[in-house]
Amino acid sequence: MSAEAPATGGEGAPFVPSNGRGAMLVLAAFAVFSATDAIVKIMAATMPPPQVTFLFTTSALVLLLLHALATGRMHRLVPRQPALAFWRALLLALDTLLIHYAFARLPLAEAYLIAFLTPVLVAMLGFFLLRERLSAIAWAGVLVGFVGVVVALKPGVAPLNLGHAAAFGSAVFFAVSLILLRRTKMVETDAALVSSLLVVMSPVALAVALASGGLATIGTTNLAYAAGGGAMMLAGHALLVRAFRVGEASVIAPFQYSQIIWGCLYGAVLFASPVEMHTLAGAAIIAVSGWLVLK
Repeated sequence: MSAEAPATGGEGAPFVPSNGRGAMLVLAAFAVFSATDAIVKIMAATMPPPQVTFLFTTSALVLLLLHALATGRMHRLVPRQPALAFWRALLLALDTLLIHYAFARLPLAEAYLIAFLTPVLVAMLGFFLLRERLSAIAWAGVLVGFVGVVVALKPGVAPLNLGHAAAFGSAVFFAVSLILLRRTKMVETDAALVSSLLVVMSPVALAVALASGGLATIGTTNLAYAAGGGAMMLAGHALLVRAFRVGEASVIAPFQYSQIIWGCLYGAVLFASPVEMHTLAGAAIIAVSGWLVLK
């Protein structure tokens, strides 16, 4: 794996790239995202999922603005390369729209399985676009991780439809957005990347919510969930941005597989979903894959 020369981060401080640190940060990010998904599942029982996304995104944006005002750092929310920040945000918005469509057309296991092609795509794009070099062991780790996902999810066989295409498109958009995130390392603050994402995502989510049948009544409980979910969304994206600044994209991306483990935990604790042996076996394979990727 090629070493990357020390660079200047988006916050203006010099740093030495560290895949180990990046892995820890991205593991935390995906743990937070999984908790956010659990709250989405709870709220989606009483309102359309796009409306939940809109509430989370708006809440996260309000929290980010309040923090910037309180710390006198509003200027850090403005991208220095607005076009690049906008395109990354739009890619993530399209990723969200497509995966929501896939969830509506496919069993969750099949949608997740296709979406988890992202780390493989990032490894390939990192090789061709960023000149990142993975060792044979690291490539094996990427592929072993995907095998672990297959074992954990144990997907069924269904005829191909637009849902499969949407899930694959979601994986492609997410992978390209992560590559763009890598390329913005030296010119943007973390806050600018997160704020641009939320500014684009919020109206997109609202438009989808309105187009999908209108907005449901929001009770006090759901407002509290939205505030908590927005805080988690903000934290998750902040951790994700920092992880991909610190480590190489092709090395960090496979840790997305860890969401399977968190999904099982939250499912068992919050929704009484049984954890089966094939899920535990898949989780063990995923843990091995993470070790291989960092070799």
